[in-house]
Formats: sequence, structure tokens, C-alpha cells
Amino acid sequence: MNRIILLSLLFFGSILTSVAQDDAIQRFFSNYMEDDRFSRVYISPKMMQMAGGFLKNNAEETESQDLGELIQKVRGIRILSSDEVDGMTMYKEAYSSLTKNKYEELMDVQDKGSSLKFLVREEGGLVRELLMISGEKSEFTLMSLLGTFTYEELNMLADKTNIPGMDQYGKGNKQK
Repeated sequence: MNRIILLSLLFFGSILTSVAQDDAIQRFFSNYMEDDRFSRVYISPKMMQMAGGFLKNNAEETESQDLGELIQKVRGIRILSSDEVDGMTMYKEAYSSLTKNKYEELMDVQDKGSSLKFLVREEGGLVRELLMISGEKSEFTLMSLLGTFTYEELNMLADKTNIPGMDQYGKGNKQK
């Protein structure tokens, strides 16, 4: 009986921790949703399904069809950016809002007053979220790409698409 109670508590605790992390990122985005200094982009899962389906169904090349299937795996993209803020302060605020044990760092670039981090959140050996945080003197960008991907698929997204932020991902070491 004690085991069942303990397992139940652990199960519900892990669900609450996962929900709290999603809420932390969502809260960060929502803090700046009405701030005119920021550009905000949200691409819904339905839009990604439509784009991937169009590419998959109208492409004659196998590579384009594969890319269409991959794009359909994207469950959403959220981007928050500004060139009117103290980017380094925003970078530190965004990074500190994360539950660090949920994310693994892929890349960290620190260069003359600018910072760039790519982090992933994995579940079951698959990437569920790719997060990019970038800050410099007067620029800040936060990009969250949700879905279910292998690292190979993330590499393909970086190489073959114009998804915002993926050009920076493509510049780093993508081997995993």
C-alpha cells in the first residue's frame, strides 16, 4: 500500500514539475506580450501541419517529402525579440526563469558582450523542445520550437528550412 502511495506521489510530482516548467516559459512570454518594444511570433501546430502537408503532397523529390513530414512534427514555434531593450539583462532573466534540470545545453557562445545558448528538453530520448536564448547590448531573442524530434531531424530542420533561429543552430556543433 505504501508503495502505491509513494509511486502515485512521484508520478503526480513529475507531472506538476513538467507543467510548472511549461508555465515558466509561458509566463516569461506573457510578461512581454503587451510590451510594444517586442516583436512576438507564434506559429501554431495546425499551421505547421498545413505547411508540411503542402510540401509533402506537392513535392516530387523524396527529400522534399521527407522535409514535409518533418515540418508536420513541429508542434509550435514561439519567438519573442526586441532591438529596443538591454539584451543582456533580458538574456539573464530568461535563462534564470528555466528549470535547469529539465534542459541540456547544446551550445553556449559568449563573445564580446553577446550571449547565445541553445538548450534542449528531452523525453524518452527524443527532443521535445529546442530553446534558443540570445542577448547582446540592445537586442534580445527567445525562440522555442516544440515537437518530437531526433537530433538528426533537428539538423535537417537547421539545414533545409528558414525557421527563425535555426540558422544560428546550424552554425554550431550539431552532432549528438
